[in-house]
Amino acid sequence: MSRPRPRRVLPFVAVLVTALLALAIPGANAGSVPWYEQSNPQAEDSEVNVTGEPAGGTTQDGEVRGLIDAHTHLMSNEGFGGDIVCGETFSEDGVGSALVDCDSHGSDGRTALIENLTSLEGKGPLDPHSTQLWPSFGDAPKWSSLTHQQMYYRWVERAWRGGQRIMVADAVNNNILCSLPTQVNTHSCNDMDTVRRQVQKTKDLEAFIDARHGGPGKGWFRIAYTPQEARSYIEQGKLAVILGMEISNPFGCGLALGVPKCTKQQIDAGLDEVKNLGIRSMFLCHKFDNALCGVRFDAGTQGVIVNIGNFLNTGNFWQVEQCRTDLHDNTVAGGVVPADIAEAFPVQALPIYPEGPHCNKRGLTGLGEYALRGMMDRGMLVELDHQSVKAAKRTMEVLEAEGYPGVVSSHSWMDKHFTERIYRLGGFVAQYGHDARSFVAEGAADDDLREEYGVGYGFGMDMNGFGGTPPPRADAAEQPLGYPFPLVMGEGSVDRQVTGQRVWDYNTDGVAHYGMVPDWVEDMRTLEGGQGQEVVEDLLRGPESYLRSWQNTASWVPEQDLTKGARPSASSVQWSLGGSFRAGNAIDDRRTTRWAGRWGDDAWWQVEFDTPRQVSRITLDWERAYAEDYRIQVSLDGASWQTVETVRGSDGGIDTIRIDPTSARQVRLVTDTRATGWGVSLHEVTITS
Repeated sequence: MSRPRPRRVLPFVAVLVTALLALAIPGANAGSVPWYEQSNPQAEDSEVNVTGEPAGGTTQDGEVRGLIDAHTHLMSNEGFGGDIVCGETFSEDGVGSALVDCDSHGSDGRTALIENLTSLEGKGPLDPHSTQLWPSFGDAPKWSSLTHQQMYYRWVERAWRGGQRIMVADAVNNNILCSLPTQVNTHSCNDMDTVRRQVQKTKDLEAFIDARHGGPGKGWFRIAYTPQEARSYIEQGKLAVILGMEISNPFGCGLALGVPKCTKQQIDAGLDEVKNLGIRSMFLCHKFDNALCGVRFDAGTQGVIVNIGNFLNTGNFWQVEQCRTDLHDNTVAGGVVPADIAEAFPVQALPIYPEGPHCNKRGLTGLGEYALRGMMDRGMLVELDHQSVKAAKRTMEVLEAEGYPGVVSSHSWMDKHFTERIYRLGGFVAQYGHDARSFVAEGAADDDLREEYGVGYGFGMDMNGFGGTPPPRADAAEQPLGYPFPLVMGEGSVDRQVTGQRVWDYNTDGVAHYGMVPDWVEDMRTLEGGQGQEVVEDLLRGPESYLRSWQNTASWVPEQDLTKGARPSASSVQWSLGGSFRAGNAIDDRRTTRWAGRWGDDAWWQVEFDTPRQVSRITLDWERAYAEDYRIQVSLDGASWQTVETVRGSDGGIDTIRIDPTSARQVRLVTDTRATGWGVSLHEVTITS
């Protein structure tokens, strides 16, 4: 029997040693784990219950696809003093440490005053609930509970795996809720402190998820600071997260009995700070009137509570008047405060208001317009929701006058009359996360409008934001959502979500937490047949539309104003002791000055250029004394005039008139009918090619 040759043994030994060494090297076998699965999971955690690689890339037209949540509150547990939204989005100590109840809820939940007052199932102020979450989750999270964490990071991961590709994470706070005597806070109630803290925690979450997936930059949760970055992340199949801000006193711009608590210098410093923090989307006002703008009212019981908050925050209740146009705010209640609410707030009665429809008397203030133009200078997205219709109208006029596309309505908190104006300007619209049937009905109503402007759609779940999520359908037993169901795009499936001992089922739980967004989308797609499918298809085009709006905003530059260096003149100038109403005031770039003509109709104001210029847009910023009917005329010689636009029924504010490009040396405004008993008066006129 011959002896085996050593050379046959060596290769085997070498392979064995190599394999053992490979197992000993950290991360050496990471290639066996798909990039979208955790390579370094925590010992205990929630499940995702989604199969299939997240779809990425672009369509043949170079467009990204997916779902966009344009309004949500990822880190609101860090707001409101830190003891109103219970539980954290993530924890280095694991899920059992993250998903806990608030200390203020006691052992049986009877001391959870805000939880019970805001419950969508109408709990009494002393009703109990189970304060144990992980691993049984007996009473929370739940569609009707507004104070328990609904955005644990693995639930967000499930939404991403289910097709979501953009999340706008708005830092949020309510300094009045935070300041109630029942609160035992762990954080400052200051709005700007809260913004800084929530932005940092979002960045900490990005690093935390990276660590679960192999290191910096490898996670699926990517904060995007430019539209190009966001597009790149979506093309990779990841979730692009855009930082936003939704607070009532931005930069300290509150009110005290009508007196602003901030200056233009503070606004500039604040805008610079939030831009440097990475915030790209912002609300000028939220729940309470401030030095920048009046708010769109809340209705019903919530409106009573928020109106009391407005009084505590500003020293005044909402100033309500009957609306004079088709634009309406929500109708609010006045009079005696309900007893259960009066127990929590030191206010017993509200003003008696006129019959609806109601509008807030407060609009966009001078400081608000300064802040708005500061956002434009910094390329930020302007959130129109929560502004009173008076403020929103002026905001849209300013944006339209400048051709600024960066305007968003992210969760159905504006008058729908503004929808087409937003689309025309190049902005983006998302609907609040209503129940599936309501969402499809509202989405389908605007389908033709979206098709006309070639835009996609979004939803704004407002999760963790005291707005509520869809309950289970009343007919779910007869028409249940089937599990598992296919991914809304790509290959794979979605099964019931499991966290600890709890199995969540959309048919009985509704949207109890963020991980059930894919179930809600599938319910829309299948329940309402062809109409639901069409709305979901528009939702899949949402990220592309949002990115186009953002890109056009980031690249926006003001057009050259042809009035600079031009010679102004007018038919008359109203006499004043200071002589401050001359024709040149209308082109001096100062909105605190104005031209005013003598009282009477048939007045005119004009500018003359040194040489003929191409004119295509004329913007008139009226003072209160505006012209209801007027004409825009042009001339090459100052003798022969051509009417290029006739306006009838102007409502003042800012009028932006677009005409076919026309060569002119003189441009003239001729007034036909005054809207007031005074003459006519203009703050500013701009003319562009």
